[in-house]
Amino acid sequence: MTVTGFLLLLLVGAICGAIAQFLVGWTSGGFIAAAVVGILGSFIGSYLAPKLGLPSLLAVRIEGHSIEVFWSILGAVALLLLMSLFRRASYYGRAR
Repeated sequence: MTVTGFLLLLLVGAICGAIAQFLVGWTSGGFIAAAVVGILGSFIGSYLAPKLGLPSLLAVRIEGHSIEVFWSILGAVALLLLMSLFRRASYYGRAR
C-alpha cells in the first residue's frame, strides 16, 4: 500500500468516525480519535453486515481495500454508544 492510499483510508475512516460522533453526540477526541473510531467501526460493520445478510451499501475501494461506508458509520455509532456507556458508568460510579 502506498502512502497516498493509506492517507485516503485514514481520511475515509476519519469521515466515518466524525459522522458517527455527530450522530451520537459524544466525541472521544480530535481527528486521530475520529479516524480510529471510524476504522474500528469499519471492522465491526464489515464483519457484522455479511453475517446478518445485509447488502453492500456505499462501498469505497482504495487500492484493493473496500470500505463499506454505511456499515462503517453504523459500526462506529455502535462503538461510540458502547464507549459512552462505559465512560458514563465509571464517571457516575466515582461521583457517589
